[in-house]
Amino acid sequence: MRRTLLLRIAQRTFSRANAKRLAVFGLLSGLVFLSASQCDAQILHKKKKINKSTSADNTAEPDKVLYDRALNDIKRGRQEVGRLAMQTLINTYPDSEYLAKAKLAIADSYYKEGGTANMTQAIQGYKDFGIFFPFLPEASYAQLQVANAHYHQMAKPDRDRTEAKAAEEEFQTFLEKYPKDPLAPQAEARLRNVQEVIAEGDYRIGYFYYVKGDQRAAAARLLAITRRYPLFSKSDHALWMLGDIFEKSEHKEIASIYYAQIVRNYPLSGFVPDAKSKLTAFKVPVPQADPKAVAWMVAEQNAPREHDSLIKRPLALVRTGPHAEFIAAARTGAPNLQPEADNTSATDILSGGGNRSQLGGGGGASTSAVVEVVTPSTGGNSGGSTGGSSTSDGTTSGADAAQPPADASGTAATSDPNAAGSSPAATTAADANAGANGSAAAQTSDAATKTDAPAATAENADPAKTDAADSGNQKESTSKKKKGLRKIVPW
Repeated sequence: MRRTLLLRIAQRTFSRANAKRLAVFGLLSGLVFLSASQCDAQILHKKKKINKSTSADNTAEPDKVLYDRALNDIKRGRQEVGRLAMQTLINTYPDSEYLAKAKLAIADSYYKEGGTANMTQAIQGYKDFGIFFPFLPEASYAQLQVANAHYHQMAKPDRDRTEAKAAEEEFQTFLEKYPKDPLAPQAEARLRNVQEVIAEGDYRIGYFYYVKGDQRAAAARLLAITRRYPLFSKSDHALWMLGDIFEKSEHKEIASIYYAQIVRNYPLSGFVPDAKSKLTAFKVPVPQADPKAVAWMVAEQNAPREHDSLIKRPLALVRTGPHAEFIAAARTGAPNLQPEADNTSATDILSGGGNRSQLGGGGGASTSAVVEVVTPSTGGNSGGSTGGSSTSDGTTSGADAAQPPADASGTAATSDPNAAGSSPAATTAADANAGANGSAAAQTSDAATKTDAPAATAENADPAKTDAADSGNQKESTSKKKKGLRKIVPW
């Protein structure tokens, strides 16, 4: 009896446990089924989205799909992948409407990646785009990017200025081709920065020679600055040094021209009171300030400029770019758009005919260093015809070699290559013969003014007429004669 009772109790307990297990198993299986059905629904829903996008892509042109994917890679920083896809587009679809955009995108990818090699590739790509697609609206952008590529590689003024010169040329080309383009204001602002860097480099060289006492070399650099870069932040300093150089050389009539330029063109400069006192001492009329120059300097003083904080100032020692020059550059005014080849450079100012060193281009070269003409009240030597001695090698000593040519009225001005008396060689020959035979000098000068052929140099001059000059040059060193060097007479 007891056994049967125990067996019945065990059977009931086992049946209840099995029922519970079955209930739990059924609940778990239901949950699993629901979760599986939900996952299947989500998967099916995603597949439908993918199918929709795939169907939309299939309707688009294959070249457009390839261009969009490559452009997206470039925007996300995958430059090499994007360039490869763009090149595939160019090679596979040579007649595609996205061909020009693909070439421009390749150049942009090199530009964004940066580096010297990549910038070179970018410049070549932009130039090729301008050559093959000159009439597209993006041609102006490509030309500006060429200038910007050189702009971002510029070094400090005392370093190599190859990139600065190239940037100046490219910005000038852009402004000449597209003067009304929406990007023109940006190009003008950056061109002013570039010209500030170039002028600062010449100014430092000129200031070095000025302090050293080499007036001829200093004047060459300073003349180039004042003539070519009037918006330079230190143009008044350069004009003041030029006036001081010519004043010390006993050319007060020329020094007054540069002092007058300070008063007229830079009326708010700190050198104006001293320049006025100099003009008064020279008995030269003091000019009035130019209203346009006043308005320009007021606008420059009120223009907003960035300033380095105390934390960033020590970093200027390790900077590679001309950051300080960009801050000091002009914010208003039209930059110089004439190429440097059209102007006389600093070396041309010092070079004369027959390898002579003189102030003013030799052989009738134009000396447009005197920007504004001021008529002195006192009479002075004109064109260097008097007031200086001559040497046998054809160079004029003293002030005559440094004095710019003058017109018939005696005022310093830009010389005409065909004008009488503008040839340094003819003037030298006349001065050399003045001490020996006055009539011979007159005949020489008349012959130089009446003939259209170039003036004869000291080597081609008549030996009979130069005997007097050769007799006074017996002490010249034989080493200089062997080397073919000409005697340079100091100021």
